Parts: sequence; structure tokens; C-alpha cells
Amino acid sequence: MLDTHVVIWFREANPRLGPQARREIENAMEENDAAVSVISFWEIAMLIQKGRISLPIALDSWRRDLLDYGLAEIPVDAEIAARAGFLPNLHGDPADRIIVATALQGHTLVTSDRRILDWPGQLPRLDARR
Repeated sequence: MLDTHVVIWFREANPRLGPQARREIENAMEENDAAVSVISFWEIAMLIQKGRISLPIALDSWRRDLLDYGLAEIPVDAEIAARAGFLPNLHGDPADRIIVATALQGHTLVTSDRRILDWPGQLPRLDARR
């Protein structure tokens, strides 16, 4: 499962995405085993709205290209929302909490977010910079 910034890095071929992480993502895409929380598309829209990022095409088309390439969306349901609210010792960013709670459904989270990488919870994770 990809964190929001990792989706952007992957799609835009950003060199901050490390070679191991890129290989893992590409393999997962080929096996239809790569996913992202739908909250990531909300986060991307907010970043565009604030002028912090821009995309070469409209977000809807950009998202559709990723889904066509093999990325699956995981919706936020009541179980994920409740789990996000009860995560111990994780910072308060709601989107990050939802992403972690989603990943806890049996996914490895690819992220470079130091606060998530250092979180003591039982979450399989891969540093996206590697």
C-alpha cells in the first residue's frame, strides 16, 4: 500500500523514490497487489488546491491512469475510521491515521514519513527512499 507522497513520486518518476521501493511497487502493480487509500486522492486534491503541487493533467485523469495501470483503491469504511481513531502513540494527522489504519488490514505501507516509520505499532512498512 502506498502513502500519498509515494503515489505522487511513483507516478511522476520522482528520484526520491528509492530503487528497492520502486521495484516492490512495480512488482505489486504487475501482480494486481498495489493499493492506495482513497483518502490519498483527497490529500492530493488539497495539495493542488493549496498550490503545493501541480499535476500534468486533471486529477481525475491522473487517478484513472493509475487505476488502469493496476493500482487499487481501498475505501474508508467504519472499521478503518474507528481503528484510525484508536491508534495509540501516532500523531494526529487524520489522513495519516486513516492510511495507517487501512494498511493495518494486512498491507505493507510504503512511506518515507519519518513519523510513521518510527511509530512503534505493529505495521509492516518499507522506507520509500530505499
